[in-house]
Amino acid sequence: MPSKQALVRRPGPRLAEGLVTHIDRRPVDPARALRQWESYVQTLHDHGWQTTEVAPADDCPDAVFIEDTMVMFRNVTLLARPGAGPRRPEVAAARAAAEALGCSVNEVRAPGTLDGGDVLKVGDTVYVGRGGRTNADGVRQLRAAFEPLGARVVAVPVSRVLHLKSAVTALPDGTVIGYPPLVDDPAAFPRFRPVPEESGAHVVLLGGGKLLMAAGAPKSAELFTDLGYRPVVVDIGEFEKLEGCVTCLSVRLRELYA
Repeated sequence: MPSKQALVRRPGPRLAEGLVTHIDRRPVDPARALRQWESYVQTLHDHGWQTTEVAPADDCPDAVFIEDTMVMFRNVTLLARPGAGPRRPEVAAARAAAEALGCSVNEVRAPGTLDGGDVLKVGDTVYVGRGGRTNADGVRQLRAAFEPLGARVVAVPVSRVLHLKSAVTALPDGTVIGYPPLVDDPAAFPRFRPVPEESGAHVVLLGGGKLLMAAGAPKSAELFTDLGYRPVVVDIGEFEKLEGCVTCLSVRLRELYA
């Protein structure tokens, strides 16, 4: 059976110092952020997911955004080489967690850079955002790692947001969703559906038609309900101040088979 395993990492003491690129810096409440993170993890548990907490990286303010440390395809992990140098120490503990779960591990090497948040998988198609934290050599190494496993890697431009998955994610039927002002090229996706709010573009597929999404997108939640899905809403407002979203707070390991 496919697994419902996820890697998470609790926010560290320097969270409020996290990098911001496309938005203005706002004060972050670390205590509230921790409560929101605990609620996010509990929501995964409530919907049948098992979580592994990756060892802290307290000197790295952005370490809670664990998704950026790796990309999974089948049971193969490609460890990222973050485009922001200060984030690279986050990867070591993520490697240890992936190895402990039995993943086969590869890694992006210099001069390549790749952030996990730049990679969106839709079936066997792997979209990778090019233009921000991920460079051309990172895209090349992603292809080299996953195309032999049956992936079709498609590079798409990203210039208006931090990561590809800051702009788009996908519904269970494979339709890519996005907030149009932040999507460079909607035509890059065979099926694209606009959503009315920025945070409505971010969903995590929990299984059974349930979509984990941020509380700040009620109109998008209504749209998904009309499409027959079941939104599961969490408040991640403190992380949104740091360009975070529901996808980047975990790494979902759906293709580990037991």
